[in-house]
Amino acid sequence: MTAPQTSIDDLRIIDTDSHITEPHDLWSSRAPASWRDRLPRVEEIDGEPHWVVDRDTDLGVAGAVSVVGKDGEKVRSIEFMGWKLEDAHAAAYDMTARLDVLDRFGIHAQVIYPNLAGFGNQNFVELEDDELRKLCATVYNDAMAEIQANSGDRILPMALMPWWNIADCVDEVKRAAEMGMRGIVMCSDPDSIGLPDLGDDAWSPFWEVCGDLDMPVNFHIGASQTSWNMFGRAAWPSMTQARKLALGSANLFMENGRVLGNMLYSGVLERFPKVKVVSVESGIGWIPFLLEALDYEWNETGSGLECDLPMPPSAYFKRQVYGCFWFEQTAPKRLIEAIGEDNLLFETDFPHPTCLYPDVREYLDDVTADWSDSTRRKILQDNAAALYKVDLNS
Repeated sequence: MTAPQTSIDDLRIIDTDSHITEPHDLWSSRAPASWRDRLPRVEEIDGEPHWVVDRDTDLGVAGAVSVVGKDGEKVRSIEFMGWKLEDAHAAAYDMTARLDVLDRFGIHAQVIYPNLAGFGNQNFVELEDDELRKLCATVYNDAMAEIQANSGDRILPMALMPWWNIADCVDEVKRAAEMGMRGIVMCSDPDSIGLPDLGDDAWSPFWEVCGDLDMPVNFHIGASQTSWNMFGRAAWPSMTQARKLALGSANLFMENGRVLGNMLYSGVLERFPKVKVVSVESGIGWIPFLLEALDYEWNETGSGLECDLPMPPSAYFKRQVYGCFWFEQTAPKRLIEAIGEDNLLFETDFPHPTCLYPDVREYLDDVTADWSDSTRRKILQDNAAALYKVDLNS
């Protein structure tokens, strides 16, 4: 690859993964009057603010979920676990402040994922009232659509799915698209509660509407109880809390290989060629090995004889799947060709642990130093702009 002719300053960089620390009134300020005391809200329990849903279901301390403090300094310890909302930088929960951070780093647009609901909206599934758990998702989506509009379409939250009901998922994809949202975040393992898995024909209406409405399906790491369990299983019991956090995080990144492997083997992408899938906050260095292994085992085990796919599994990745990177050095410098520059997206994971902050521009200058002009433009701007329908002229 030759030296780039275009400066990063000339690009409209799109950050494809960050998070919102939900403001304490996100649900209560938008709740229908009859549901205000049942939708998620913050109440004091034993002197600490807790998220509470339904009459008395405690979802835990209403913390900051940010490693960037109110002074703008990033902590590299577990200190942040004890922070309250006011201890974090305002950009964690205030999207006007978030835009200021984007401007500081020269980021044109940013994709947003949830915290409280779980990365795949798995935290509300235990609620017994079907209408209540559906409202937990739809009211959140209403709030996110407002944020997107108020940001001038620079902040792009992905819509939560009421994944415990396939018909409701189909309806919510349609509603999210009508509100102008640019994609959805999906639970990776609905079979964990006894539903058909995502490769089953029962999910065909969902895949069809996502493809027809051009709504990318994003699988964030830890997007189900099945996936999230990897976080708790990763470290040996003798490890300290900080090492458990580090090992849990690293293993969650690679857990998405299981999710993508199932997607590529299931035949979903063959049946629904318009569907686009994103592996979020999972890195990219493992992708070449996974694709090579999936193709090899497909033939070695005779899977291709029992399931007639016209292309090898890796070809469906090239056609319909994206991976996101942030802190990596090896893959962005050496493995782009093996993965495919059309399949790569950039992210920061702001303001979570491991987020690329505050050295965003220094990192990009380093890893893209040997990229060609077209490679740099695709990965930092054009791929995400096309996928999430970002207006680069606004």
